[in-house]
Amino acid sequence: MREMNGHPTFIDLFAGCGGLSLGLEQAGFFPLFVNELNSDALETYLINREEEYPHLRERFKSQDIKKVVADESFFGNLFGDLKNQFDRDFSNGEVDLVAGGPPCQGFSGIGLRRSYSVDKTQLPSNHLYQDMAYFVHQVRPKMFVFENVEGLLRARWTKDGTKGEIFKDVLKTFQKLVEYEVRYKLIHAKDYGVPQNRPRVLLVGVRKDICAPTSDKVDAVESGFLPRIVGGYPHLENVLSDLVDPDFEYGGKTNTYINSSKSDWQKTMRTTLAGKKLKKGDPLTEQEYSKHAAHVRARFEAMIENGGTIPESMRTKKFAQRLLPRHWGNMGPSITACSLPDDFVHYAQPRTLTVREWARLQTFPDWYQFAGKRTTGGIRRAGNPRENNFEREVPKYTQIGNAVPVRLAQELGKHFCEGILGVS
Repeated sequence: MREMNGHPTFIDLFAGCGGLSLGLEQAGFFPLFVNELNSDALETYLINREEEYPHLRERFKSQDIKKVVADESFFGNLFGDLKNQFDRDFSNGEVDLVAGGPPCQGFSGIGLRRSYSVDKTQLPSNHLYQDMAYFVHQVRPKMFVFENVEGLLRARWTKDGTKGEIFKDVLKTFQKLVEYEVRYKLIHAKDYGVPQNRPRVLLVGVRKDICAPTSDKVDAVESGFLPRIVGGYPHLENVLSDLVDPDFEYGGKTNTYINSSKSDWQKTMRTTLAGKKLKKGDPLTEQEYSKHAAHVRARFEAMIENGGTIPESMRTKKFAQRLLPRHWGNMGPSITACSLPDDFVHYAQPRTLTVREWARLQTFPDWYQFAGKRTTGGIRRAGNPRENNFEREVPKYTQIGNAVPVRLAQELGKHFCEGILGVS
């Protein structure tokens, strides 16, 4: 069990499977409380923290944020429980960070198509930023960070609305927290060591008594609220090559590492929480292969042979996969891992990626486990807002695709500690 011992503290709202939390933890933060609506995603979060942070499963978790903010006794009880658990009073603005990425299905282009064409005012998940702002108001953390998809900057409440009106409302809501200086920035995960492009909106608020912005600009990087570009993204061959099994079978699994680490990046991914380096022959999880029909395999093989191009005779309207490159071009990573496991074809084998490979793209280490179904149908992932059905399954691929990349979160956490909170 890890002790708090002066580590900066944080609360993760809409935590998903824990990518943001894991990166913050790697940067030195200590989790106090977690909120996540989906049971499978929450279970993923908790099973990976049983040893280090057992208090989360025991007492410090919730699911429905709307029930939390509607309960007048919640915050008093939370502070009381934290005092009993850690012998420390967090009730007067002593939590260091509240972080959250409210579900973004209604803001992203893919998500809106998956959720069908309805006014965004009708999607309950599109108003969760208000609940996060209320949570921040009640807890008064030293800082907060709100994360969402690039599409939020363009999104409209209705099809006849004004482009960008939703983000304008989000920004106004957080700016009403008068104790905080608020800045935002569209960043790209590839600039922070992640093997994806993955553009994301980050909105950061810092309490005025903690740290002043270095600029009056709304740009969170120029204001010192977000880290500058660090670079260092790996090529996909360095990310995935040690997982390539020449004897794989469609529908089968590879249960042990059949290769040694082939890069320093892979060595890091294969290092356990206890610091053990996983070697050839050690157990490997989540390396299960999809069953592809013969004609689909033939297309994949043709794509590999032709550098991603599909012969005219094999093209179909529905076939939209892209071949992953071994090495990025001059512009760097050009992909964004989302909730759809069939979007990309492996650069060396005629198949889509496994859960473990998908997790590697999001920079989850190999010791990280995932709960729930491996995958599920599109309608079950999206729900059906036209029928007032907002229930969604969140299988493993979707949990991973929805996460904040761990490496990006780690870079954020390091900057928050050293550049804002003054913690080394």
